[in-house]
Amino acid sequence: MGLLRPALDDVFSRFGNPVVADAGSGNAYLGFVLYELFFKDREQGELVSVESRPELSEQARERARKLGYARMRFETADIAAAQYPERIHLMVALHACDTATDDALVAAVRHNADHVALVPCCQAEVARQLKDSAAPSPALAPLFEHPWHRREFGAHLTNVVRALLLESFGYQVTVTELTGWEHSLKNELILGRRVHKENRAAREKLERLLADAGVAPKATRELGIAPPPPQAAS
Repeated sequence: MGLLRPALDDVFSRFGNPVVADAGSGNAYLGFVLYELFFKDREQGELVSVESRPELSEQARERARKLGYARMRFETADIAAAQYPERIHLMVALHACDTATDDALVAAVRHNADHVALVPCCQAEVARQLKDSAAPSPALAPLFEHPWHRREFGAHLTNVVRALLLESFGYQVTVTELTGWEHSLKNELILGRRVHKENRAAREKLERLLADAGVAPKATRELGIAPPPPQAAS
């Protein structure tokens, strides 16, 4: 929780009723820990847990009722289809699989989240795109020629794109380790704090990367970022 404390301290200090959204919350364990540490002894703030499986949402809702956590709300829906408050101050997504992390990122940007914390899980979309990619950059092709490398490179590329995407929308981004490898192999933490409206240099860098790799991950498609058209031969 130490890595999230600066973001939570910031939103509680600046907003009268900060909203924290936990996308792909599962059993809502993260939400309950956050509520216990940051919401319980305050009279403001709302924590929204989004989970697509009704049985998990209902179990978590009943647990919150028994604990008296009145400002926990549970939305049973896919991350992309959930009904979020108009403004989200902190979006967290812990091990949301494949493009579900992209859905959380998109929701954060669209709802002007001040802070974003993403811990991606398994991801396959970009690896599939790389398999059929006619990447304009021949230097990149050997990086994903073999299936094993394509899977690993695809996962790395996905998270690089996510970080650049946040930067392009004005976030100051830090990528770090959530926990030791002995606890989880999926432990990359992408932290974003919005400091500007946009970052054109980051967007141009992202567009060039998409063009060189020949991919278009879901988050970039949803937010209208595409590689530049190829230049005509002179």
